[in-house]
Amino acid sequence: MIPMLFTVSYAGLWGQARLSLPDACRKARELGFVAVELMGKRPHLSPVDYTEADVRGLKALLDDLGLPVASIAAYTNFTGGLESGEVPFFEMQLGYIRRLAEFAALLDAKVVRVFTGYLTDALPYTAAWERCVDGVRQACDIAADYGVQIGVQNHHDIGVGVASYVDFLDEVDRPNCVAMFDAWSVALQEADLYMWAKRLAPRMVQTTVADYVKQTRFRHLPGLVNYEPLPDVVRAVPVGEGFIDYAAFFRGLREGGFDGYVAYEMCSPVRGGGTLANLDATARQSLDAIRRLIA
Repeated sequence: MIPMLFTVSYAGLWGQARLSLPDACRKARELGFVAVELMGKRPHLSPVDYTEADVRGLKALLDDLGLPVASIAAYTNFTGGLESGEVPFFEMQLGYIRRLAEFAALLDAKVVRVFTGYLTDALPYTAAWERCVDGVRQACDIAADYGVQIGVQNHHDIGVGVASYVDFLDEVDRPNCVAMFDAWSVALQEADLYMWAKRLAPRMVQTTVADYVKQTRFRHLPGLVNYEPLPDVVRAVPVGEGFIDYAAFFRGLREGGFDGYVAYEMCSPVRGGGTLANLDATARQSLDAIRRLIA
């Protein structure tokens, strides 16, 4: 398995310190990661801002750093935009996928990551499912023109249930549709990390690792002199300090034969704040933990 950094970690989201894409790649090398996943939107690899010449310049920098690009992360929601049916939102996302697939080919990256879709009141569940299946199928057909795979990550509502995720991949039924199966949503569902990791390992090209602690929340009810419990909030911590049983997850991956990329991300508020120093310390500690899990 190969540890890499997802550049979203230094994109300035969630109030964190922001680095440009070239500087985020330099940071990955400085921290000791041996590959990168590139965020396919502003302020990083946005098709709006990057030309093919820019991508070739980025490739030259990555070659100098000795950093291969494993994947490019697209941000899709195939159930989005239904409130304005006259706008070709679905088609625009497929055009976005095509451009990122072109970039992937220029960067020698093998995978474009996609999401499925969020639940919406505008569609019944079955119709939303079918729309997402159709979107990913068309994305796969587009990416195939460039020799690129489409990796489905189990984050959005459609297919986030682990058994549904397997059914979704089966229904897409494209040879270049691959799994990018992560532990954190499965852990929140209290599903069997070991079993599902072992089952999905043969279909996987990448997993993304982040760890979290759960913090209980309450709302004050002054009339009752009491508090009402609310859903927990999760906050990112270095890998190994949270509630996710990564030892079981990686044991399943190994036994299932997975030998792909392990991306580390900081894509939520991080305990300790979003300063560059705290991000660096969290990433270094997490990389050490990932190396132990891989070994």
